[in-house]
Amino acid sequence: MPKRDQLEYAEPANVLLVDDDAFMRQALRSSLRTRGYAVEEASTGEEALDLVGQKAFDLILLDLNMPGMGGLAACQQIRALHPGTGVLMLTVRDSEEDKVRALEAGADDYITKPFHLRELVARMQAVERRLHAEGSGSSSSAKVGDIEIDFQRRTVKKRGVELKFSPTEFNLLAHLMRRPNVPISHAKLLRAVWGPEYGRELGYLRTYIKMLRKKIEDDPANPQYIVTAPWLGYRFQDPNNPQPLAEEETELPS
Repeated sequence: MPKRDQLEYAEPANVLLVDDDAFMRQALRSSLRTRGYAVEEASTGEEALDLVGQKAFDLILLDLNMPGMGGLAACQQIRALHPGTGVLMLTVRDSEEDKVRALEAGADDYITKPFHLRELVARMQAVERRLHAEGSGSSSSAKVGDIEIDFQRRTVKKRGVELKFSPTEFNLLAHLMRRPNVPISHAKLLRAVWGPEYGRELGYLRTYIKMLRKKIEDDPANPQYIVTAPWLGYRFQDPNNPQPLAEEETELPS
């Protein structure tokens, strides 16, 4: 397996591994360090919060099921402290409900145990790409209705008040706002935001759309900005000019 690309990332990513299983921590620590990651450990959610209060981490691998403070509560507090940190949830559960709960707690992604190291590293690299995503395009900012976004500074304001977003939340909103009134398919949104290896994970998209609506809509149940394009995906609507433009693509996930 090729090692982590040191040309793409000049500094090794600082990873915090949070798991109550000492054998799991030891195995992952050794394997990840050989791939260029700087790894620290915590055995509980409480210990993890102490560490993130002392220093910033690029990525946090967080076990969902731990004694004491569970992974969901720890994730919520970590996200509040460090909105820009990537969080990958590790879980033995594979139910849709548990996956949605992990995303709603602020996780950027999740992986189900047992997993192959190759799969874990691929998920970590996908989160890293989102963390390092930079603004592109001819415009560095945009304003639609009361929502103003700065693509370069990665900030969002509503009626002049800055809102807090995780890296994935920002990337999804930015992709939609760069194409106001243009319907974008589920698959294309997933690939653009999560990475080219994604496309069928509708649960990711629905959960993050729900979280975005809670942050930017006056009434999330009746959205004026992020609206559903039936049988296709979503579009960012200009409430002053709500007429949809031509579909960007008509691909439906199978």
